[in-house]
Amino acid sequence: MLVFFAGTFTANAQGEALFKAKCASCHQPHKNGTGPKLFQVRQKWTDGGAKEGSIYQWVNNWQTAAAGDPYAQTVSTWSPTAMSAFPELKKEEIDAIFEYVDGVTDPAAAGAGGTDGAAGDVTGADPLEEEDSNGWMWIILSVIFVTIILAVGGVRRQLNFAANEAQGKDSMDHLTYAEELKAWAWKYKTYVGVSTLVVVIGLIVTLFLGLYSIGVVENYQPSQPIAFPHAIHTGVNGIDCKYCHSSVEKSKSAGIPSVNVCMNCHKQVNGRTPAQQEQIAKIYDAAGWDPSGAGKYTGKSKPIVWNKVHVLPDHVYFNHSQHVVVGGIDCKQCHGDMTKQVETPKVQTVGDLNKIEGNIPLTKPTLTMGWCIECHGAKEISTGSIDSKNNGYYNEIHKRLLNNDKSLYGKYLEDGKVTVNELGGWECAKCHY
Repeated sequence: MLVFFAGTFTANAQGEALFKAKCASCHQPHKNGTGPKLFQVRQKWTDGGAKEGSIYQWVNNWQTAAAGDPYAQTVSTWSPTAMSAFPELKKEEIDAIFEYVDGVTDPAAAGAGGTDGAAGDVTGADPLEEEDSNGWMWIILSVIFVTIILAVGGVRRQLNFAANEAQGKDSMDHLTYAEELKAWAWKYKTYVGVSTLVVVIGLIVTLFLGLYSIGVVENYQPSQPIAFPHAIHTGVNGIDCKYCHSSVEKSKSAGIPSVNVCMNCHKQVNGRTPAQQEQIAKIYDAAGWDPSGAGKYTGKSKPIVWNKVHVLPDHVYFNHSQHVVVGGIDCKQCHGDMTKQVETPKVQTVGDLNKIEGNIPLTKPTLTMGWCIECHGAKEISTGSIDSKNNGYYNEIHKRLLNNDKSLYGKYLEDGKVTVNELGGWECAKCHY
């Protein structure tokens, strides 16, 4: 019995491996793609009147099978895309593939609650509920308090008048509120002067702090035409950032993936839930792709208008390749852990970035000059000799320092590392045009 189960497990593993290596780019078990679905395909060929062994011949070389079997000829017209030939596959291996496919459970039959492998259920999370505004309550309370203060002040004034009159003093009831306040301020001019100075200084400080906050856009997240869950693509499926942002190591810009990049996967993956299918349908519209049948391009496409998230001032220069390739900065240092971001990117707060393991802890708000300078002062190029990175750029700097100013080079290594600012990373022209 144990030998039987071990043999079954081995065959199933072999079938899965072969299916993923040979078939998965065009076929799915329960859904039509570039090629038809493969679930119970052997039974389908038998019921259709195919010749015995024809299906194996089809896998090895479909043209040979179509020439000798009318049913295979009919299958060849299913899609204009020609099937690849696999002459190296033996009958036992083909059977292993079909056995694996027939054992795959149909997700639609199991329920639509699962997470699609590439699209994700972007509506699975609980919707954010807007808090009821209670501003009106504060307005009412403010009016009540002001009324009480005025009433108490009026009563106190009348009591003072009555007390002064009873003691034979000047009742001062002929004075207005303003004149009475002026007399009181003059009487306590020292305290009033100090208090006024403190208030003025406080207002000036508050004004400047407000000016410093101009242009600080932490947590900024514009709306996007398509809901893109990074947590599914990079987290669940493990897609490398550079697969979509292909220019990050070669260019100033990381780049936005083209629709063709999306279609590399979404020709096969069109979502399991209505919410997923709705979002992926937008990609099909942009690509001009008709998913019905084997799928085909219609030639009618329209662009996806993404809204830019990270925007630097025109006088600021930032190069992705310089930071990623030369500096060795991980994407998560600035963008956060995208394997856990269910939403399209936003400007992460410095507090959120500091929580990520491996990030350099910073204090200044994200995307501010202080944030960049602080990172340049903390990020080390290398520990010890600069040429330890075996990078032509740093090797040249290392050579020039040793040949021209050994004392300066020794100063850099006093703390056992060389940071960005020690190599000119705080010079204005490094970041500003």
